Amino acid sequence: MQGQAQQPQLTATNLKVLIDQMNHEAIATKKCEFYSSLLGDPALKGMAATLSQHHREHYDKLFNYLNSHQ
Repeated sequence: MQGQAQQPQLTATNLKVLIDQMNHEAIATKKCEFYSSLLGDPALKGMAATLSQHHREHYDKLFNYLNSHQ
């Protein structure tokens, strides 16, 4: 397509780092969701839910970056 710059390809090392970081973000999201479900204090429950959303957003950004380099 005209007008669109070609994204540089990811190296194998960069791809591994990106996938590792995505895995860490996914695990952090699940942990925060789990803790949020266990906590009784509304303030702590809200904090865990906020952290879960934060990690989900990081995962989504990494996923979008990965997809933009295919």
